[in-house]
Formats: sequence, C-alpha cells, structure tokens
Amino acid sequence: MFSKKIIMIAGLAVLVAISATLLSISGTRGVSSYGFGLSVLLVAPAQEATVRAVRFAKDIWKHYFFLVSAAKETGSLGKQLSHATEKANRCDETELSNFRLRGLLNFRETMSERVLAAEIVAKDASPWFRSVIIDKGRAEGVGKGMPVVIPAGVAGLVTDISYHHSKVMLVIDRNSAVDALVQRTRARGVVKGKSDGQCLFRYVLRKHDVMEGDVIVSSGLDGVFPKGIRVGRVSGVTKSNSDIFQGVVITPFVDFEKLEEVLVVLDPPGHDRNHDRFRSEP
Repeated sequence: MFSKKIIMIAGLAVLVAISATLLSISGTRGVSSYGFGLSVLLVAPAQEATVRAVRFAKDIWKHYFFLVSAAKETGSLGKQLSHATEKANRCDETELSNFRLRGLLNFRETMSERVLAAEIVAKDASPWFRSVIIDKGRAEGVGKGMPVVIPAGVAGLVTDISYHHSKVMLVIDRNSAVDALVQRTRARGVVKGKSDGQCLFRYVLRKHDVMEGDVIVSSGLDGVFPKGIRVGRVSGVTKSNSDIFQGVVITPFVDFEKLEEVLVVLDPPGHDRNHDRFRSEP
C-alpha cells in the first residue's frame, strides 16, 4: 500500500510535467492568447484529477488509521467488560454465600448444643446412596454419629471421618433413620429415606391422626438428633384396614440439590465425645 507522500509526489510530478510541456509549446514568441488558453484548458483537468486522487488517498489513509484505532479500542473495552463481568459474578457469589452463612449463624444462636459450620466439597454420584463430603473432620472435633442440620431442618448424619473431612449420609438415603413425631398431634414414627428424594414416616399406628400438610419434627428420643428440629411435611397419607400402620410420605424441608453449607452438632443427645474420640483413633 502506497504512502500519502508517494501518492502526492507522483501526482505533482505528472502535473508539473504536463504543465511544462504545454507551456513550452505555447510560450514561444508571438504565440497568441489562444495558445495559452489552450494549454490551461488541457492542464486544468489533469490538475483537478490529481488533486482529487490525492484527497481520495488521504481520506483512505485517515479511514484506515481510524479503523485500526477503533479495533484496538474495541478490544480494550471487551477485556474491561469481561473483567467487570467476572468481578460482578464473584461479588454476587460472595453476597449469596454471606446470606446463607448469616442464616446458619442465626440458627446456631437458637441451639443450646455446640455446633460447627462446614462446607460441602463433594457429593456421591451414585443413585443408590445419598451422601456428601464436608470439609471438617477429626481435627475439628467431628465424630461418627453426629447429626448434621441446617436452618431448614435435618440434613443427615456423619457416618465416616478422616482428619479434615467427613462423610454425611443424608436423611433421604434409604439407610437413614430419624425418630420423629407429628408436631400437631405428637404421633410418633421413624423417618426413612427413599430413592426418589422423599421420605417415609414408618410405624405410625393407623389410629393416630396424621394429615397432609402436617409438620414432622425430630423427637430427640433416638439420642442422635436434638428434639424439635424440622424434618419434613406430610405430602401423602394412606390407610389400609389390613394393616395396623399408616402409609405416610414426607417431603423434606431441606433442598438437597442446593445444599452447600451445614452445621454439625458436636454435642447431640446421648453422645459420648470421649468414647467417640477413642473409636476414631486409627
């Protein structure tokens, strides 16, 4: 691509050459004004064409640099926008985390037992076992059999521990069991997990009053979960004349798909910390 100076020099050279030739022809002694006028008539279009060519090249040159500058500025603005978006996303995550932690803190103040906040770092991918891994273990005072709760209700039970991590069996696991009762009528039963994310309220006598919408809470009689922690809400009741027990389905209050932070109850009812520490030593 030719530079602006080269184009201007070439145009002026052509113009000077044409002008000199014509003026030399018409500039001899005795030449009438007709010859001079003819030379001007011939030179003027060439001059005009040259000027236009120079202006066109100049405009193209300016437009090229404008596009280059605009492209650089667009790239810089794109990077700034990307950084700003990433920063805003981190701020949103921090705000949501702080909101959840404030909820845990407020819930902890309502409990008489000592509790430890923990974060979920992994989840069991198996459809047969519903468990998670938390970032607290033996070093932080966590032991087997300790209950795990959140403000919404019962979450699960610690089943295995390592030095800095623990495995928590969720209440929706089929191996889970929580002694519970109907908050309204005090009818007692055992909450067992189901594979579909719900729970069964087992061993509830058919004569007891249980209705859809009833709230189920922990009874505290199993020596594991503190009394009065919410477990779930009754979503279905069936009664058969041939069975002494009712069929009760419970929808847990905890949304296990969104579970991120939990509280481990370090002093559950009937829990011997010294005995648990002795059993946990390798």
